[in-house]
Amino acid sequence: MVDHLFSPLTLRGTEIPNRVFVSPMCQYSSPDGVATDWHLVHLGSRAVGGAGLVMTEATAVSPEGRISPQDLGIWTGEQRDALAPIADFVRSQGSVPAIQLAHAGRKASTYRPWDEDRGPVPVEEGGWETVAPSGPYPRDGDEAPTRSLATDEVEGVVADFADAAERAREAGFEVAEVHAAHGYLLHEFLSPVANDRDDEYGGSFENRTRLLREVTGAVRSVWPDDKPVFVRISATDWIDDEPSWDADQSARLAPLLAEAGADLIDVSAGGISPAQDVPYAGPNYQLPYAEVIREHVADAGVDIAVASVGGITEPQQAEAVVANGRADAVLMAREFLRSPYWPLHAARELGEDAAWPVQYRRAKPR
Repeated sequence: MVDHLFSPLTLRGTEIPNRVFVSPMCQYSSPDGVATDWHLVHLGSRAVGGAGLVMTEATAVSPEGRISPQDLGIWTGEQRDALAPIADFVRSQGSVPAIQLAHAGRKASTYRPWDEDRGPVPVEEGGWETVAPSGPYPRDGDEAPTRSLATDEVEGVVADFADAAERAREAGFEVAEVHAAHGYLLHEFLSPVANDRDDEYGGSFENRTRLLREVTGAVRSVWPDDKPVFVRISATDWIDDEPSWDADQSARLAPLLAEAGADLIDVSAGGISPAQDVPYAGPNYQLPYAEVIREHVADAGVDIAVASVGGITEPQQAEAVVANGRADAVLMAREFLRSPYWPLHAARELGEDAAWPVQYRRAKPR
């Protein structure tokens, strides 16, 4: 059978009912990192809308790992307990509950997008000193106070991700995604743009990828054997005039992540520097990077799935991505903000008989 958008995807012992995944979307609405009714409605409505997998926003593994002071977190038991009913509700609607574990690194301690102020939050206003491989994120104006992690401190980052994964497991999530994209801490270690260390975490490809491989292995070690681990990467920095991270290195990394225990590579791009130059931002604009990685792992005989994000908005478009073997699944973000029930409408357009919630069946088109 040819895989298509509304066919199930089985990873380890977990069956995801279709290939439409809700991509992480920061809500900046968590007092002390605790999920609220907003998150239950936001994530729950996408499950009601028929998404095969519903993933939380970037969920900080430590207080200093938050993007903003209002970010969601999972470094305490209180945060875990607030997320548990959300995971349970998503599951009750037939979707797979997933969580993205994240550390913002040098891009932490910022104001929310809708705040009047921009840039780093001063310490006296609730901000904090950020941590990074080498130095601060380059900004127009003030840079956040940033400290380079000592070699022995990097072990603490690995432990933070493992501890957060344990709490996520206890909360009932079935998929854990390691966030190594968009210029946040793990991506910072990967890219020469942000990493000029001279210890075992800097310099060579092997050294720059070491932290991500260690984090992936640590998350896998505490995650149930029958449930998958995802890793989101930025396949390219979109920077050509200096040493940077690119699609060839991403393809080389993918088998190493599989060896560390990853089951799916979630392919995005960019975010490491404001100097990035995005060559094109139209439909499927990040799909070629997923294809490069998928072809590489297939040629290497590595069993790992690959998913794509970026400019995917239309049912026929998403169907073609999967049916033509360009990716194993699609992730969508802004389109789900516009249309929480996108999968139900897409299934009808594609001639699929999607299961509507019983409470809504009176409105199902015939």
